[in-house]
Amino acid sequence: MMKSSLNTKNQYQGRILLILGIIFVAFTLRPALTSVGPLTSAIRAETGMSNGAVGLVTTLPLIAFGLLSPVVSRIARKFGIELSVLIGLIILGAGIILRSTNTIFLLFAGAAIIGFGIAICNVLLPGIVKQSFPKKVGLITGIYTLSMGICAGLAPGLSIPLAESLGLGWRLSLGTWIIMIILAICFWIPQLKRKRSTAVRSAENHSKDPSIWLSPIAWQVTLFMGLQSLAYFSITPWLPEILHGKGYDLAVAGWMVTLLQFSGLPANLIIPVLADRLPNQKGIALAIGLINITGLIGLLFSTNKILTICCIALIGIALGAAISHSLTLIGLRAANAKQAADLSGMAQSVGYLLSALGPFVMGFLYDLFHSWSLPIFVIMIITIIFTVSGIGAGRNQYVFQEHSAQQKEAPSTIA
Repeated sequence: MMKSSLNTKNQYQGRILLILGIIFVAFTLRPALTSVGPLTSAIRAETGMSNGAVGLVTTLPLIAFGLLSPVVSRIARKFGIELSVLIGLIILGAGIILRSTNTIFLLFAGAAIIGFGIAICNVLLPGIVKQSFPKKVGLITGIYTLSMGICAGLAPGLSIPLAESLGLGWRLSLGTWIIMIILAICFWIPQLKRKRSTAVRSAENHSKDPSIWLSPIAWQVTLFMGLQSLAYFSITPWLPEILHGKGYDLAVAGWMVTLLQFSGLPANLIIPVLADRLPNQKGIALAIGLINITGLIGLLFSTNKILTICCIALIGIALGAAISHSLTLIGLRAANAKQAADLSGMAQSVGYLLSALGPFVMGFLYDLFHSWSLPIFVIMIITIIFTVSGIGAGRNQYVFQEHSAQQKEAPSTIA
């Protein structure tokens, strides 16, 4: 009896440590990207780069993310999921350090390395949630996307105060986030004692499905994930510059990005649970699209600061809901572990390669026309397309419906 009670206590403590580890890893997955936006003016002034070139500082991590995502499962098979996440954190930390050095080449090299580190962690976290919390996937997914959103929101608000109020400059302001990496490593190290994960390997045992690339609904999930990410990474790095053009102080504009991020936090937690309970998710995609379009129209045309702030909050709610929903759709449309793994790799690789266009194209269009009207209008068009894709992806069927009767798993599983 005493031994059983001790084992139960150890299991409980182990699960708490794992949840804390997941939360702290999630904390690291966005600040290295979202902290750049408020500092673009300082980067441009010191380096002499154009807006398009500065946009590459945010674009390169996304390109690296998209290129590495399809092979992350091979890394996990070789080293185990837990050790692979630690490797991802170390790579992410190395990229942050390199990006903060006094060399333009290393600025771009560090940005790319940041993308590699984020890719490993971002792709593997859902698999860890699936394996360790199979009956609470929606809840745990909501918790870690909420955690991701918290630091994503804090980073742009702190960028200018760190650079100017504390006198760190833009390089050390970006480099400050290495502290979060160190904390995440400390909280993740206990997971290395766990038995080496076999989730990725076991997923390969189901080999009867056709190629995931032939599934229309898989493409709809992929387009929804990619285009909502494209909208997110188009607006967040440049929002401070857009607002600065409307007369906002850059420090205040940085906190508006924080407002955008924090507005989406409730949706980060609620959407995975809600999507899990609905018979289909078409209405969620439609609501996300309508809210985002409304916010973008207000951002484009409003001259009233209070109304502009409300519109920024609407954009934050829509994009916060969109990232959580895209992760949830991966699991809902998969009938088994292999389908989920394949769909995750497809959606995140193609999706983030698409999203990598955003920061560069936004900066290029502004350099070309000296106005933010056309870039914002482009984001509206992107929103319409991802809404249509999301409605298609919200149908209550698996990527290969004909295989679902033999290979059915819990529909809430996320890979």
